Amino acid sequence: MSVEMVEQIRQRLLQALAPVELEVLDEGYKHATHANAGKGHYHVHIISAAFAGQLPLKRHRLIYAALDGLMDNGIHALSIDAQAPEQ
Repeated sequence: MSVEMVEQIRQRLLQALAPVELEVLDEGYKHATHANAGKGHYHVHIISAAFAGQLPLKRHRLIYAALDGLMDNGIHALSIDAQAPEQ
């Protein structure tokens, strides 16, 4: 399921934010001792012009909006590195 979820995350972010760089990693292995161990922990590194002039909180909100319906329904935790191209 995690490979499928990584692809779902990728496709949604590609469509919503047209990134120039995008990497989605399944980091479930880092959470082996947590509740929900190994399930739904992802990291997103994304560079998009949509983030130009936006504060980090706004960037994260744009990502969460693109992933609406997946949060708590496949995604348990999401770490985000979101940048504008000029950064």
